[in-house]
Amino acid sequence: MLKTTTTLETVKGTTMKLLAYCQANDWAGYDPYDGLNSKVFQALKIFHFKLPRLALIQLMKRSPVNFRRILQVPRSLSPKGISLFLTSVNKLYEIGLVHDDKIIRTLSDWLLGLSLLNDGYLAWGYNFDWQALTGLVPYGTPNIICSTFAGNALLDTYKNFPDPRFLESATRVSSFLLDRLYWEVDSKDAFFSYMPISLKPIIPIHNANLLGAAFLTRVARETRKKALLAPALKAARFSASKQQGEGSWDYGEWDRPSQRWIDNFHTGFNLCALRNIGRDAETSEFEPHIKRGFDFYRQHFFEKDEAPKYYHDRLYPIDIHSVAQSIITLVALKDLDKNNTQLAKTVLAWAMSNMWDSKGYFYFQKHRCWTIRIPYMRWSQAWMLLALATLAESLKTEEAPIW
Repeated sequence: MLKTTTTLETVKGTTMKLLAYCQANDWAGYDPYDGLNSKVFQALKIFHFKLPRLALIQLMKRSPVNFRRILQVPRSLSPKGISLFLTSVNKLYEIGLVHDDKIIRTLSDWLLGLSLLNDGYLAWGYNFDWQALTGLVPYGTPNIICSTFAGNALLDTYKNFPDPRFLESATRVSSFLLDRLYWEVDSKDAFFSYMPISLKPIIPIHNANLLGAAFLTRVARETRKKALLAPALKAARFSASKQQGEGSWDYGEWDRPSQRWIDNFHTGFNLCALRNIGRDAETSEFEPHIKRGFDFYRQHFFEKDEAPKYYHDRLYPIDIHSVAQSIITLVALKDLDKNNTQLAKTVLAWAMSNMWDSKGYFYFQKHRCWTIRIPYMRWSQAWMLLALATLAESLKTEEAPIW
């Protein structure tokens, strides 16, 4: 195991350096999947075909060289990134690392300004076109991932600054989930879809479904609208029933290789969502699934030196998103293993040794023979700021305050 002297002071210092980097860049940047924002390729006829679009996205994502300036891909604000930043800064405000509430108010205003309001619903989408195997998803298409992270960030802000518009906005997001994304298969099974557009087939994606269910239970708790609990629990039970015997989940329920894979951060999403559902719905029915899932998570997603693996069955690439979600999951479920906090600190120490740049940001991926050092804003910096804020929040409750 990697020896670590990671302390609250270390976490604090890294957090503030990363926060300063994000602020200096106005919270905007590039994304691993923003290749279709290229103005050069948008002008070419080949851009209108599926395979070239898929190839461009994968090339831009996998390349250690950043071609975005040459291909005229602009730096931009990500609604999901802003949501993660807003949740992080709320945590830092609560523990006294951020004192100026102007950052929170600015980010919340930006987030609401990036929303899609339609028929009374509130939702968010990605800041780029992306090509799925089943079709092209246009820029800004509302989806459950961006919308639930945004809704949760607004509820976090409401806790610190009880402005009714934050709670009202979150309620509108819950209406979007229920009216546009909720599918009842039969009297027993139901799930939340990833997005409302008619890409066929409609595939249950477990992390999306559980994040939707968890958000609905949180809104139910905040608003005391208990009617929201029934569909949320029905959806949660659907994904819980699909858990494999050893504790894992496939990414989705489609009998193709593009869905039948198991990775670190989506598994972490599932576990944290189930824990949040249990807390907000005041039920312990998912605890056996969480325990079995965490046992699998702990056994399969960490190397001997505690480097966090992306996939359960191979080490590379080591992705910064897996680093971040590992820390978040270990902290969220620290009651399940007394060594979780130490492991979270060790994961951070590994990341600082292998994926941290002295300029104040984290790298994207480490491969066996090379490292992709591009400072992606949403995927890398936003997630690591949330991981650092989560760890700092946890350590402050365990150690004597030092600021």
